[in-house]
Amino acid sequence: MEVRARTKHASISPQKLRLVCDQVRGMDAEQARVLLEFMPQKGATIIMKTLESAIANATNNFDLSRNNLYISQIFADEGPRLKRFTAGARGRYKPRVKRTSHLTVILAEREEA
Repeated sequence: MEVRARTKHASISPQKLRLVCDQVRGMDAEQARVLLEFMPQKGATIIMKTLESAIANATNNFDLSRNNLYISQIFADEGPRLKRFTAGARGRYKPRVKRTSHLTVILAEREEA
């Protein structure tokens, strides 16, 4: 049984979000949530909210135990880029690309041995 949650159009570059994703991939859901709570990165709060949503989906919609859940997959894809500009010297145009991300968290239940 897999449970997923997605956050689309997050205003952070996927490269920065992937650094935090790599830290929590494969961890227990509760352990990852505690770790994300104390990380200083901006991406940690975005991932924590998405993880809490996935945990809520698992417990409320599928009646899974919160203690048996772990992060089976987590990845950040690139969203649409917002193309803006900054004024440069001598009336020039300096392009500025604001990147967005799509985050997907997939939880699975551990098999009890």
